[in-house]
Amino acid sequence: MRGNRRDMLRFAGAAAFGLLPMLLRQPARAAVPLRIAIVAKVAGASYFDVCRDGGRDAADDLGDVELVYTGPRKPAVAEQIQVIEALVTQHVDALAIAANNAEALVATTKKAMKRGIKVLSFDSAIAPDGRIAHVNVPHDDLVGANDVRMIAKTLNHEGNVAILSAAPQAGAQNLWIRKMKEEWAKPEYDRMKLAGVAYGEDVPEKSYRAAQGLFKSFPNLRGIIAPTAVGIVAAAKAVADAGLAGKVFVTGHGLPSQMKTAMEAGITETFQLWNPADLGYAAVMLAGLIARGEATGAAGSTTRIGRMGDMTIEPDGSAYLKDLLVFDKSNIQKFAELF
Repeated sequence: MRGNRRDMLRFAGAAAFGLLPMLLRQPARAAVPLRIAIVAKVAGASYFDVCRDGGRDAADDLGDVELVYTGPRKPAVAEQIQVIEALVTQHVDALAIAANNAEALVATTKKAMKRGIKVLSFDSAIAPDGRIAHVNVPHDDLVGANDVRMIAKTLNHEGNVAILSAAPQAGAQNLWIRKMKEEWAKPEYDRMKLAGVAYGEDVPEKSYRAAQGLFKSFPNLRGIIAPTAVGIVAAAKAVADAGLAGKVFVTGHGLPSQMKTAMEAGITETFQLWNPADLGYAAVMLAGLIARGEATGAAGSTTRIGRMGDMTIEPDGSAYLKDLLVFDKSNIQKFAELF
């Protein structure tokens, strides 16, 4: 991931709820021919800020691109719809959206596409009818199964484990949980039980309280899997504050810079993620190429995505990142300096 900041951030006018989407790239010329907007699940989340950084680099590589980065104040569908509607009225050329709900955004994004706006989703998909393509993290089978493998290795395949997810309707998390359960059904996990699933709505305070609730509901809890960058940090903090370090272990999906302390405290042995900057880069690059007519985003098509190389849209309408990163004490310092 490139960490350079080649231009100063500038504001692009008020969006819904007083949010000011930031213009991240605007070449010094009279007219900018392409406007691409990244819509995060929620404004201010570090994970999506790193996606934004990758989007900046893609905008530079595309050239002549004005990049807008915004999101709702909380991960709520109604607020995200209003943010998208505000961008449509601003006549953006393309939208790359991390959906808070796969189905609920379809009506809004269909209207955007009827106006000629190229709509993609990334990270968490919009249902196929509401977008051209989805830029996805590594395959769900790999991600979900590895969540179970990581906590099983830490616990020696024994003990009660709970899942702390985002929202009940969060598409990506629900897919990963389904894949976790498929992995969990294998005989080698007979002594490691799924205690329950809790939801923190991808809000730090709610996720923290949800983790505390798991301790009360399951006194013999040994592990928590949090497939969300907000949830894993909140779960680790809840374990530390409860004095349960070394008794309850946390794994899942997180940013190395945010999880380094938990690893040093012995709360987390391993956790995983992909490079969020690569995800943002691929989403903006593909959106730009489709908006310029240089790619279709159709299933079966292969497109050169800048520094990411060739990416193929698979039959499910998704282009998948190839690399899943697993972090432990041997590499946490190196990656914590990157994101």
